[in-house]
Amino acid sequence: MKRGDAELEKNARRLTVTGLRAVPRALRQDLLPAAESAPPAEQPDWMMWRPALMFPLLLGALLLIGFGTDQYAHRFHLGVEAGVVLAAIQSGALILALFRPMAAWWTTTSAMFVAAMWAQARVDPDAVYPWSGPGIALQAGVLFFVALRHRPRVAAETLAISLGAGVLAVALHTRPHTSPSAGLALVFFSIAVVVGAALRGRRVARTQLVAQREMTAEERARRTLLEERTRIARELHDVVAHHMSVISIQAQVAPHLVENPSDELKENLAGIRQNAVEALTELRRVLGVLRSEDPLAEGARHAPQPSLQRLGELLANVRGAGVEVTVDVLGTPRPLSPGVELSAFRVVQEALSNAMRHAPGASVGVVVAHQRAELVVRVTNTAPDRPVAPSPGAGHGLLGMRERTAMLGGALATGATPDGGYEVTATFPLEDSRP
Repeated sequence: MKRGDAELEKNARRLTVTGLRAVPRALRQDLLPAAESAPPAEQPDWMMWRPALMFPLLLGALLLIGFGTDQYAHRFHLGVEAGVVLAAIQSGALILALFRPMAAWWTTTSAMFVAAMWAQARVDPDAVYPWSGPGIALQAGVLFFVALRHRPRVAAETLAISLGAGVLAVALHTRPHTSPSAGLALVFFSIAVVVGAALRGRRVARTQLVAQREMTAEERARRTLLEERTRIARELHDVVAHHMSVISIQAQVAPHLVENPSDELKENLAGIRQNAVEALTELRRVLGVLRSEDPLAEGARHAPQPSLQRLGELLANVRGAGVEVTVDVLGTPRPLSPGVELSAFRVVQEALSNAMRHAPGASVGVVVAHQRAELVVRVTNTAPDRPVAPSPGAGHGLLGMRERTAMLGGALATGATPDGGYEVTATFPLEDSRP
């Protein structure tokens, strides 16, 4: 135990010495005017109006120059010339505090200490000392700007050093005074520092809150995008799985369609089937990960994915909800790839849902144009017949349609129509379509 206690005492002594050695370096970093050469990160908004603030501060500084000169010339007995210089230096520091509060604090503190030491043998015994009345006001104003622009630790350090310099001036004085100003300075300086630190803390908290809101909104948008892509991936899995199953079955049946197939052919077809089966297995694993938190029922998960052939069922459901819907099919329909069929159906479905949600009472027109090189799907609704309350939706609709068209190399155009309605147009290229 004795050895352990000795070790603890040794560690405590070492930490104490290390902390004491770090104090001068911390003070040098906090209090040097060079530390504020760069603009502060949390600069208050009203600091942009510093040129406008200079005029009232300049008037106040001129008044304080007059009062300060009177105090230094007649109460400290330093002479009019010296009184004007010292009062002007301290008053000018108040203007400087708008831009460089730490340099202004050094200026006012040094001017106070020089005046107090210079007037030791001449100051009136009943004079307010070492700060004069104007000196207290100027120093408090500078400390307010220091606390407003710097961390609370820096504000506390400047407050302590300011009061310490005044106490030191009184202690070094050889004549007693009936009106020491250290107590008065403690009250006013503390109020200035507390108010400035409180305003800065409120400003910093508001800045952090805004940054947190922006971060939350960005994270929500990113999560919405990922959720929509996951949903699209789950749907497209069925399309890919269907093709892989067909490949596997064809590779298994092919040897029986050829008379006396060679061993090389059987081996290649067996390899194709084996690769297809392995690909299906991996797809099931991927889908299991994507559907690990899927709230859909098991039956809905394995339901076949819809295509444009089921567009009539979709429109019938919408008409059953009381919406007037018309549909036009242009061009000659032809077989499309399952991905295009699924994506086109989902675009029409989502556009109809948006029209029902955001345009109650409006009529909707659906156009499906089969062109030579592309499939164009357009859903247009008229203006709503009554005001619509903001929808609390998560904003997946337009994002999902955009992701689906971009995935197939297409384009999506959305926007308001001249009559106050809304239009959604999706274009899917068909160069890679396979009948």
